[in-house]
Amino acid sequence: MEWLSDPVFWMALMQIIAIDILLGGDNAVVIALACRHLPEEQRRQAIVGGVAGAILLRIALLFFAMQLLALPYLKLVGAALLLWIGIKLLLPEPEEAHEVKAGASFLAAIKTIIVADAVMSLDNVLAVAGAAGGNLFLVSLGVLISIPIIVWGSQLVLKLMDRFPQVVPLGGGLLGWIAGGMAVTDIAVASWVSNDVWSKHLAAACGAALVMGVGLLLRARTSALAN
Repeated sequence: MEWLSDPVFWMALMQIIAIDILLGGDNAVVIALACRHLPEEQRRQAIVGGVAGAILLRIALLFFAMQLLALPYLKLVGAALLLWIGIKLLLPEPEEAHEVKAGASFLAAIKTIIVADAVMSLDNVLAVAGAAGGNLFLVSLGVLISIPIIVWGSQLVLKLMDRFPQVVPLGGGLLGWIAGGMAVTDIAVASWVSNDVWSKHLAAACGAALVMGVGLLLRARTSALAN
């Protein structure tokens, strides 16, 4: 129990908690977007199921994060997948979806949460692992602490989206922002992309604009066809 009096341990734990709070917001938005079409009674189940699967994936990623981030084109593929998820989540629920049994949408929401979290978690996991300094106990604490943050955060965002549907495109834009920033940090493009914060912000802004623009366009088109 020497760690109880070790200031280095507590400093690392505070850093991990800060990382979980800052980076957990992205995951909360994905969960809220994926669950917003579900009935109220299924939302909590979908959140728990999605977070459970995402946490298991995050634990697996802890062992391979460094090697995975060194693979060329991985972040580009992840960014493309995240752009697609962002656009898909902005589309309105089709009328016939109400006729499909609830389990189909429920499982689809969990699958979306897990896939999106896996894409976004590479950098998150690496940040937690770096703050923990290789301490497996600290890393485990970081994963455990992230669970209530993501669950409560997603429920808060869901309530916000229910009350103010206008924020839904902003959630999709956030996924596009993450995707754009992720794409330019891939080692395959590092040699011909300027390695400065402005380049990353520009790419992130383009990703956000792409998701919001295409998502809203397809949304308007789908609504027009339905009418």
